[in-house]
Amino acid sequence: MKILCTIEASLYRPEVRRWRDRMGHIKPQGEVVIVLPCSMRKPYSQSKSHRIFMRATKNFQELILTSPFGICPRELEQTYPIQSYDVSTIGDWSQEEIDVTGKCLTEYVDGKQVIAHVAGGYRRVCEEYLDDAVYTCKDGRVTSHESMENLGNELKKYEKIRDKNRNLKKLRSIACYQFNTEDASALIPDGSRVMGRFSKRIIQDGEQIATFHYETGLYSLNLKGGFIVKESINKNLVEIDFDLKTNTIFAPGVVNADSDIIPRDEVVILKNDEVVAVGKAVLPGEEMKNAIKGVAVRIRHRLK
Repeated sequence: MKILCTIEASLYRPEVRRWRDRMGHIKPQGEVVIVLPCSMRKPYSQSKSHRIFMRATKNFQELILTSPFGICPRELEQTYPIQSYDVSTIGDWSQEEIDVTGKCLTEYVDGKQVIAHVAGGYRRVCEEYLDDAVYTCKDGRVTSHESMENLGNELKKYEKIRDKNRNLKKLRSIACYQFNTEDASALIPDGSRVMGRFSKRIIQDGEQIATFHYETGLYSLNLKGGFIVKESINKNLVEIDFDLKTNTIFAPGVVNADSDIIPRDEVVILKNDEVVAVGKAVLPGEEMKNAIKGVAVRIRHRLK
């Protein structure tokens, strides 16, 4: 579903604010952060400009500036809603856009060295909110030969990220965003195997934990993933008081539910504090507890 962000009030859409709030759980890898402009095409890596950038920035931490969402680490560029918004990219930024984005930028960078390969409004954000950034775009054109040469020369001063678990750390960042806590990195344990070219299955000890969906950039849980969420993350939990025999939970059967659950969230179903199912929320958590009718959760997997 496309999200239209054509006016400044889009800065305060619920899904946009939720994205910015959750960026606090995402930590950069490596010793330097490369700041890049966004593109009209999503995900960004499919755009002509970002394909040019990525020839130089491979194995470094990339961070894309974009309004109204603020920032997007490269590893989250396929995650809803950042992969589904439409916005003008003419480069003119209001002061409010600069301030909102700048606060996200400084919180994410958190003292790391920054190479800002940006121009126009993107550069204004960096100049107003970063003290020691290095600017590699010299002619106002970020994809020009001179600018890209400057970027490449500056990157030679830094070590590339060579962590063998780098891909797992990317998947953990997505989990931290989705479940709104750094504890969600537990969903991708050490030693996990990732299978699949587009949508990916997360496997540990021969058992599937979750599926990462290419279309949404988010996870759906298997039962093992539900046990991990309950024991290590302790979020998105729904309690029931009856024996689950179908794949639908109606609101009258819900005893309790986390209040920050929103529709389409992945949830874990508990009975007597034991995991009995995983599924997708239909109602917000508060409505699950208070509604007298209606579907609360669609079940995907349940104990039988």
